Amino acid sequence: MRVESKAPNRALVISVLGVMQIFAWGSSYYLPAVLAKPTASDTGWSLSWVVGGLSLGLLIAGIVSPWVGRAIAERGGRPVLAGSAGLLATGLSALALAHSLPAFLIAWALIGLGMGAGLYDPAFATLGRLYGHSGRSAITTLTLFGGFASTVCWPLSAFLDAHLGWRGACLVYAGFQIAVALPAYLFMLPRESAHLTPLPVSPSSRATAPASHDVRGSIFLMLATTITLSSVISTTLSVHLLTVLQAKGLTLAAAVGFGALVGPSQVAARTVEMAVARYHHPIWTKVASTSLVATGLAALWLDAPIIPLALALYGAGIGLESIARGTLPLAIFGPERYPVIMGRIAMPSLVAQAAAPSIGAALIEAGGVGGAMAVFVASAAVNVVLASSLFLMLRSSLRTTAP
Repeated sequence: MRVESKAPNRALVISVLGVMQIFAWGSSYYLPAVLAKPTASDTGWSLSWVVGGLSLGLLIAGIVSPWVGRAIAERGGRPVLAGSAGLLATGLSALALAHSLPAFLIAWALIGLGMGAGLYDPAFATLGRLYGHSGRSAITTLTLFGGFASTVCWPLSAFLDAHLGWRGACLVYAGFQIAVALPAYLFMLPRESAHLTPLPVSPSSRATAPASHDVRGSIFLMLATTITLSSVISTTLSVHLLTVLQAKGLTLAAAVGFGALVGPSQVAARTVEMAVARYHHPIWTKVASTSLVATGLAALWLDAPIIPLALALYGAGIGLESIARGTLPLAIFGPERYPVIMGRIAMPSLVAQAAAPSIGAALIEAGGVGGAMAVFVASAAVNVVLASSLFLMLRSSLRTTAP
């Protein structure tokens, strides 16, 4: 593991990354939720093309993710995250200045490069590289910050749009990335050494070490598959949840009110996980995550008269998923390979997320909300099986490598 000769201030590093994550997500992934309609109204472009900019950005982010992982493994997270701030600023500025649809999409491609270099996976990889196996608690804490991205940035984006227009809002976010995020990454994150120094591993945090290359490859494939499926489910529902709730007879206002339960449920689940993480392996977090998502979606699909509980279970599940996504690869493969592994996992996940909203819309159009929900529930159930299978594979590998 490459480490600095002087240990960085852990609380400072996590706080800087946490605050920057809020605005990285808010000025990219969560941007169209508020600004898509004003953009379409102002430009005359179709809403599907405007929202499609995010899909293009996610696709680009997925394509570059393996390179990002290798770059963090070789140079540390500091230069990569600083680069992400510059790319986001450039893309957002180009977005504000775009007066044709091709220019708009090119701007989103630049934002996609910034997303690939600056969202959860690169931040997790940075923490894993800095702190080794003890980075698990840091990753969990970081997700607590990230859970507030929509809570902070949706109202902020609406305020900026109301006073400056959507182009002005993009320029404000671009200014934040240059004036705040870039110097924060450069001056508050540690400059890491180019030398490898193995970190001590405590028995309670020792990585699962598969016995052979074949076993390790099978575990990686299973891990990447279940993480990708989780991402597809959560991305699809984040776009279509209000449609699902309104199809159950709720007014738009009531649907928005119920949908707002998802965010606090994510944060609550992450808080509980942070308190109990020391007592269990991260695979339990993954199994709990997939089980909660499946239970919540099944309750929502079956028209159970407890929609708030169904949404709370679903929110808790996707909240835990963010933690499992970061901590489980670290526990399985160890800190030396962690940045590269995160980059490889991020690629199929982000590419699938790019297609997820369109797939969800096609399912709703073909089978109605009920038919689409049946597919979502079935997918969530399959993911429970995948996570459980991964648990059994890890238990078997531990037995194989036991002294």
